[in-house]
Amino acid sequence: MESEDFKPSKLGTKEYWDDAYERELQTFKDIGDVGEIWFGEESMTRVLRWIDRENIPENAAILDIGTGNGILLVELAKQGFTNLTGIDYSTASVELAKRVLQTQDINNVTIKEVDFLSCSGELSGFDLCIDKGTFDAISLNPQDTEEGKAGYIQALREALKNQGLFSITSCNWTKEQLLQMFSEGFEFVQELPTPSYQFGGRTGNNVTAVIFKRLH
Repeated sequence: MESEDFKPSKLGTKEYWDDAYERELQTFKDIGDVGEIWFGEESMTRVLRWIDRENIPENAAILDIGTGNGILLVELAKQGFTNLTGIDYSTASVELAKRVLQTQDINNVTIKEVDFLSCSGELSGFDLCIDKGTFDAISLNPQDTEEGKAGYIQALREALKNQGLFSITSCNWTKEQLLQMFSEGFEFVQELPTPSYQFGGRTGNNVTAVIFKRLH
């Protein structure tokens, strides 16, 4: 983690993700590799299993916040979900996600180039919003971090229907911290089990996965 590319401040900038997805897009064009699954395949599978257990209707409106390469949407479409939307503020990410979906012959998914922090009124009516790393990236932005987090929470409230569900996977924040940050307008539903580790007699988790429900 000594590389300049992995400094937290860079991970929170649009320039970092534009560069990252430009590289992944070129690699996909060259050899068909879809690129990295953020937090690993197990983190994606954990959310998919929860959706299956909850019996979320196949016509539920689902928003993937910060869709990246669109792999989560591919898996949801394969499971039969028919009202899927993915957004990302990186032009290269949007192109990559569209190409990945095309190679899977999936043509009923909406992909939009949208900055979630600047989309007031553009996104609404979703039954489920999924975040796997986007809130983390916003939290790492070296400029206007608190404003960014507040803007994210407001945008989430606007995007979700009343009683809509929100799944967040984070490697920056603990369950307790997420509960505090999403205390206004959201209700804690459950924490999804993630691998734990022990060090110095204490137990912790590298990744936190929490489900919230939007209140009135």
